[in-house]
Amino acid sequence: MPILTIESTCDETAAAVISDNGAVLADCVATQEDLHERFGGVVPEIAARAHLDRILPVIDTAISQAKVSVDDLSAIAVADRPGLAGSLLVGVVAAKTLAVAWQKKLVAINHLHAHLYACQMAYDQPVYPCIGLVVSGGHTSLYHCTSPLDLEFLGGTIDDAAGEAFDKVGAMLNLGFPGGPAVSRLAAQGNPKAFEFPRSMMHRPDYQFSFSGLKTAVRYAIAPPPASKQSKSAKAVDPTTVQLDQQTQADLCASFQAAVVDVLVAKSVRAVKETRVKHLIVGGGVAANPVLRAGLQQAAEKHRFGLAVAPPELCTDNAVMGAIALKKIERGEFADLNLDITAGLQRGF
Repeated sequence: MPILTIESTCDETAAAVISDNGAVLADCVATQEDLHERFGGVVPEIAARAHLDRILPVIDTAISQAKVSVDDLSAIAVADRPGLAGSLLVGVVAAKTLAVAWQKKLVAINHLHAHLYACQMAYDQPVYPCIGLVVSGGHTSLYHCTSPLDLEFLGGTIDDAAGEAFDKVGAMLNLGFPGGPAVSRLAAQGNPKAFEFPRSMMHRPDYQFSFSGLKTAVRYAIAPPPASKQSKSAKAVDPTTVQLDQQTQADLCASFQAAVVDVLVAKSVRAVKETRVKHLIVGGGVAANPVLRAGLQQAAEKHRFGLAVAPPELCTDNAVMGAIALKKIERGEFADLNLDITAGLQRGF
C-alpha cells in the first residue's frame, strides 16, 4: 500500500505518493520564490502563511495524480525537523489531522536524512555504509551513515551554510533571488583563479565548515573597506551600489564558487578516508551545482570511492525523498499524535 509524504520545512510546499516498493506515483511541489524575491531571502512568516494556503491543495493534487484513494494509503509521513518553526508546524499539523481523520499511521521524517536518502533512490547499488554530505541553503553537514536511519553527525558549518553564502553573494551582485543558481550560471563565464579567496578551515583536522569569511572576502573584493578605520567620516560602501562589468562579476562568482567547492570536496574526501567507507553520497540544493558535482566526481575517481549525488530534481526540497519513511515503517517506527517539531538550522540533527 502506498504512503503519502509531506514536506514543508522551509519555502516549498510539497507532497508525494510513494508505493511500498519505493516507486514514485505522484510528486507535487508549490514553490514560493515569487513571494520572497522582493526581500532577497526567505521570510519565515510569509513562508508559513503560504504553506497554510497551499498544503491541502498540494496534498489533494498528489493523491489525484497518483490515482489512488485515501483508503489506499497505509501511512502519512511528514518532515518534523529541522527547518523554520512556522513552516514545520503547518506540515506536521496537517499530517496529524489527516492521520486522525483518515485513520492512518503517522511517520516522522528527518529532512536532512531524507536529502541523503534521495541519493540511494537514484543509485543502482547499495550505498550504505557511507559518508553523507548535506549541502543546502541552511545546512552544510557531514555524517557517517551506517544505514538510511542510522547517522552519526561528524561536523557542520559554524556560521553560514554554503547555499546561504551563494545567496548572499548573489544579493551583493544584484543577481536576484534565489542567488545561488544565478551565481553558478554567471560563474560558468568567469575565471576561477581571478581572485584569491580563502579556503576557510579546509586543512583543519575536524569536519567543521565556515563560509562567513569567504563571503566577507567577496564583499571587500566588490567594495573595499575604508582606507582609514580611524576616520569617523569614513563609511563602508554598500556592495550592491557598485557597478561592475559583467566579466568582473563572472570572475568573482567563479572564484567564490571554486573556494566553496574546494572546501566541500576536501572535507568530504577526508571523511571517506578516515572512516574507511566506500561511498560518498551528497544531497541538498547546492548538490545541483555542476562544478561541485564535477569536483566530487574527479575526487571519487582519484581516490577510488563510489559517489552518489542526488539527481538535480531531488536536490531542492521535495516530498519524494520522504520515501525514507518506508525504512521507518519496516522498523515499526511510527509517531504518535504528540509529535512536535524540532526547528533550527545549521546543526546536524
